[in-house]
Amino acid sequence: MKTMTAFRAAIEAAPIVPVLTVYDADHAEPLAEALIKGGMTSVEITLRTPAALDVIRRMGEAEKDLLIGAGTIISEGDVDAALKAGSDFLVTPGTSPLLLDALASHDGIILPGVASASEAMARFDEGYGVLKFFPAEAAGGAKFLKSLAGPLPHIDFMPTGGITPQNAGEYLSLPNVIAVGGSWIATKDEMARGDWAAITEKAREAVKIGRSL
Repeated sequence: MKTMTAFRAAIEAAPIVPVLTVYDADHAEPLAEALIKGGMTSVEITLRTPAALDVIRRMGEAEKDLLIGAGTIISEGDVDAALKAGSDFLVTPGTSPLLLDALASHDGIILPGVASASEAMARFDEGYGVLKFFPAEAAGGAKFLKSLAGPLPHIDFMPTGGITPQNAGEYLSLPNVIAVGGSWIATKDEMARGDWAAITEKAREAVKIGRSL
């Protein structure tokens, strides 16, 4: 796994992280190439399909400059499998006691999911300085995160869930948001028909959102 310094450098260059569910492992290489061409520096592949682990491995082999994360980490088995597949970082939707035990035994980039101030404080006390805020829009959106910036200025967030090209800038303008996760950059239909050019173009537009702030 890469270091948190490497992760922060990557998302500073492109603070929108594609959060993608990929159904066909053969899409791994052209997808990685399309994202790199569009200026993306990282991607989160959700562990929601049988192909996900192969996709992570193949994307990492195809594009060494792209940080490949594993999302929807919900068990010790997921942690082990994602690391064996070569994941550079791990992202969870939330944290159970058993999952926290599994995460604690690994060094590297881990973004545990939180949806409240108490959860954020607890994860920070456990050593996690960057947290996934999920599901962002349903859990209070940018207004909620803005309200946490005062009492919890030491905690950084990557909100995910309901992020769109229209509201990404609102999140990224907050002092405690270092990146956002977005699923719009590569849809299931675009990947199925091999429209890699469309994905590259959406990636380029996403990079522009971050650079405009």
